[in-house]
Amino acid sequence: MTENFQFTLRRTDAGARLGEISMPRGTIRTPAFMPVGTVGTVKAMYLDQVRETGADIILGNTYHLMLRPTAERVARLGGLHSLIRWEHPILTDSGGFQVMSLSGLRKLDEQGVTFKSHVDGSLHHMSPERSIEIQGLLDSDIQMQLDECVALPAEPREIERAMELSLRWAERCKVAFGNQLGKAMFGIVQGGDIPALRIRSAEELAQLDLKGYAVGGLAVGEPQDVMLKMLEETLPVLPGDKPRYLMGVGTPEDILKSVARGIDMFDCVMPTRSGRHGLAFTRRGRVNIRNARHAEDLRPLDEQSNCPASRDYSRAYLHHLVRANEALGGMLLSWHNLSYYQELMQGIRTAIAEGRFADFMAETQEEWAKGDLERA
Repeated sequence: MTENFQFTLRRTDAGARLGEISMPRGTIRTPAFMPVGTVGTVKAMYLDQVRETGADIILGNTYHLMLRPTAERVARLGGLHSLIRWEHPILTDSGGFQVMSLSGLRKLDEQGVTFKSHVDGSLHHMSPERSIEIQGLLDSDIQMQLDECVALPAEPREIERAMELSLRWAERCKVAFGNQLGKAMFGIVQGGDIPALRIRSAEELAQLDLKGYAVGGLAVGEPQDVMLKMLEETLPVLPGDKPRYLMGVGTPEDILKSVARGIDMFDCVMPTRSGRHGLAFTRRGRVNIRNARHAEDLRPLDEQSNCPASRDYSRAYLHHLVRANEALGGMLLSWHNLSYYQELMQGIRTAIAEGRFADFMAETQEEWAKGDLERA
């Protein structure tokens, strides 16, 4: 741990990167997966459990927390870390994506976005300065610039307009953020599925000399090969000595292929959301625990796992809980999925350290392709 934000690149293996981020509240081993704690909770999980899975950092959501319990209230209560009992780093997104996707009525201009709350219909204004102010009140460790995320497919002119606006907002966010000791603000590369716009966005953000850079506006409906192509175009333009964060991604396969191209940080609701709907991610691929084939199967999901949810509960019991709509089913499967994601990240980090990431990737994909174990 250090008094300031510091990223150290320990080793590269082809495109894959092994490193660590040091901050006053802890060290983040990269490549890292950040569980999503949208409203101050990783759904269906105790944060002690989240930490035990291997998570070094979690994500909070500016949009949701500004609406309730409000950033000002969180600040009066001692900040988000104290309120939720998580002493380690927290990254907060800017709220821009949720404003665009959840607010049925919004007006966007150069100054920011005016929108109605999806909770109670109250009117709010989010400017770049206000976004940074809210994230400061929450006392988050890594704060994201306000950007405009355009859903794909979209017209090139619309993508370019949003990208240019996001660049201007990045400059304003940098000024508003100032020089906060021990914290960082990341810029967000936009540009949709147009390589030239992605490159322009990355080049201009790099000139701002920020602590880190995110790639946004992907995993919003485009095919995986488009997402990967945009990474291949974008990442060489970004500074190699700064962390690179792919926002909202993704599946285990997305993560493997993105690490291979040089991504250091990920977040996604998929492990917990899937768990609440009966879907488990395992070393042998996806398992739908709702299927009747599990009704009398006494095997655990993964007897080799260190996670109690994966190792100590039978598929039959998990199947029963999920089919009966018992909350415990979603809790156990969320715990299992987050553990699997963190085990995957640890496997990735070890493989890069040993210079065998390509082999690890091939072996992992081969195991997924075999599919779930058949009953004896």
